[in-house]
Amino acid sequence: MLATATMAAGPVLAETYTIDTSHSNVGFSIRHLVSKTKGTFAAFGGTIKYDAAHPEKSTFNGSIDVASIDTQNERRDGHLKSADFFDAAQFPTITFASTKVEKKSDSLLHVTGDLTMHGITKAVTLPVEILGSGTNPMNGKKQIGLAGEVTVKASDFGVNSWENFNAILGDDVKIEIVVEAGAA
Repeated sequence: MLATATMAAGPVLAETYTIDTSHSNVGFSIRHLVSKTKGTFAAFGGTIKYDAAHPEKSTFNGSIDVASIDTQNERRDGHLKSADFFDAAQFPTITFASTKVEKKSDSLLHVTGDLTMHGITKAVTLPVEILGSGTNPMNGKKQIGLAGEVTVKASDFGVNSWENFNAILGDDVKIEIVVEAGAA
């Protein structure tokens, strides 16, 4: 019904949104022995071109500064930045660029794109929940909220060269993203 009202009012154009990093989060978790270790990346950004009337025309692009990894343990963070894992000196950025967007329901998109990490690019599909949209009362600009999670294999991206990797860590890495983005 909302789509009908919007369409009747005139054509809806895609809106470009910039990720508000102060209200967004990029996190991950990985199996460690008999538990799980969680972490986040503090420096990231991106843009979303969202067309509510034609979600398949939307685009999602983002990047993460690998050196901003934070697992609440400085020593572990240093090891993760080393050549044993991310090799942040040689591969300082993780990127995602969408190649296809499918509408699954009014609040769910499947966003397929190229994830590049550690110099390796793989296609991944990220289920993205549309949390909501509206006008930010602080600045009068349109806002959109999104959340998604996907599991990738560290070995698919070569982020498993540490000699003890297989004995201590799981290969599955769960990536969790929560985004609030404002109209540019």
